[in-house]
Amino acid sequence: MIRNITIGQYYVADSVIHRLDPRVKVTGTLLYIVSLFLFHNFWGYVVAVGCFFAVMVLSKVPFSYIVRGLKPIFFMLVFTAVLNLFWTPGTVFFRFGAIQLTWEGLRKSVFMAFRLIFLVLGSSLMTLTTTPNQLTDALEKLLRPLRHLHVPVHEIAMMMSIALRFIPILVEETDRIMKAQMARGADFESGSVLQRLRNMLPILVPLFVSAIRRANDLALAMDARCYHGGDGRTKMHPLRYQGRDFAAYFICIAYCVLLYSAVTYLPML
Repeated sequence: MIRNITIGQYYVADSVIHRLDPRVKVTGTLLYIVSLFLFHNFWGYVVAVGCFFAVMVLSKVPFSYIVRGLKPIFFMLVFTAVLNLFWTPGTVFFRFGAIQLTWEGLRKSVFMAFRLIFLVLGSSLMTLTTTPNQLTDALEKLLRPLRHLHVPVHEIAMMMSIALRFIPILVEETDRIMKAQMARGADFESGSVLQRLRNMLPILVPLFVSAIRRANDLALAMDARCYHGGDGRTKMHPLRYQGRDFAAYFICIAYCVLLYSAVTYLPML
């Protein structure tokens, strides 16, 4: 379960998506995530799903690798779907005592599950095709106008980049601690939910200690190298837009137009 987390990991491949400017990928991902919550039409989901699979094929990242990120949030998906299924009023098609199911609840639960699934898949695809350093540079460039409002843009971008970089490290650390505890007789699979949560305590304590130690070592290393960031700091690979980046922006605009047309002019389903 721990190794199924794909957010923050980078998949090495030579694809047009990997070579895109990270600002394009961040903007496109945000646009895609926002669009998932702006329509309630079946055709909108067809366009969104088709767009995702087209980008996935171009990225050369295996679908089986991307979909692994859904396993850690499976419980949240089921919980959200059940809530919408049982608590949405409308036309009843099944009733058993106080429990009743409605067509509106069924529709809402399915659509909400699709939204959460492709939200996670879209975010995973961005991090799988973009290194943490590229994400830092992209966020700093995109948030640069906020500097006029005295917002610490560089610090915010650096913290987000470090957080993403530490995700796979903490995943490996958690897996190592779990294997060490299991070798000493710990059982994380059997028992009730409360019992399994209680059994996680021997993992959480050393994990937090390790995370704090790593953060302290990183801070000391940055301080020893006189790292300050911000103005005047040069980059080994400065971001520059190329022709394929402008083409990608045009495709994002075309996606918005196609999505709006599908939701507005096709029959409601």
